[in-house]
Amino acid sequence: MWSTLLHDKNRVLKSASWLFILFSLSEATPPVRHTRQQAAPAAFQFPSESTSGSFSVITYNIAGLPQIISSAVSPRKESIAAIGHLLNRYDIAHVQEDFNYNQHLYGSGNAHPFRTPTKGAVMNGDGLNTLSKFPVTNLHRVAWTDCTGADCLTPKGFTYTRIEIARNRFIDFYNVHANAYNHPRAALARRHNMEQLSAYIRLHSVGKAVVVMGDLNGRYSFGRDNVHWLLKENGLSDAWVNMHCSNQLPSPSDAIPASDILGLTDSCETIDKILFRSSPFIQLKPAAYALEKELFTNAKGIPLSDHHPVSARFEWNVLEDVIAYE
Repeated sequence: MWSTLLHDKNRVLKSASWLFILFSLSEATPPVRHTRQQAAPAAFQFPSESTSGSFSVITYNIAGLPQIISSAVSPRKESIAAIGHLLNRYDIAHVQEDFNYNQHLYGSGNAHPFRTPTKGAVMNGDGLNTLSKFPVTNLHRVAWTDCTGADCLTPKGFTYTRIEIARNRFIDFYNVHANAYNHPRAALARRHNMEQLSAYIRLHSVGKAVVVMGDLNGRYSFGRDNVHWLLKENGLSDAWVNMHCSNQLPSPSDAIPASDILGLTDSCETIDKILFRSSPFIQLKPAAYALEKELFTNAKGIPLSDHHPVSARFEWNVLEDVIAYE
């Protein structure tokens, strides 16, 4: 009994210490005004109306917590500046944990003409942003209704945007950061996260092509997760499963997953996922998928974050030549 009480006391003290640190750091960060929609740059012009094409995507948890509490090994300012530059290789990027170093992500060589305005540092911000070579509209930020531990200290959740990949050709994009950890209460909260996300997709993306990318913190191979249910409920497919697993989901297990997500390869399931579906108007087909282990490292070969990003390339074509969005 005494050991249990001591454990609970230490957990409370640790949470209080984190809360104090996060509050102090967030108070020192200038607020950033949030807007729903970003206007097109004056120089941006679509080519002639297309009925087919391709685009590349990447999702990356960039470990943007303050240096003093970040679990990433490499220096955060320099690493996130390097990430911003490297993301230029991809048409659409989703980032998570973009908290205290957004000015370095956006202002150190990143060239995406459309970037969602950051919501701010920890305590205030959700850490979710989209960088795109195509127009991004209808930005909505949605916080989870369930969370555990330190995940409750900032409004984690998901964002919803519409991205115009060609003139009058739209895809709904979701950027997700789900509840972390695998103990029973945390896994329950994460299942509730997937249910909340699913309900939003069913309400707002009926009949639309969809791409869901982000740090889902969940696995098909972990029996307490329900990512497989999210796919089934919304007609989604997984780019990794499609390209590397012959469309066969990993079998679930009760074993707690290994915590070393930097030791993964393309043949391993990662918590960072790219999900997609076609619509009656636009067909999406993955043409490439990669766990980007080599590119996102510094000069010493150290990863720029505590995650490896995953990327994909999609080919698309119009199935029915009508404008689905007006």
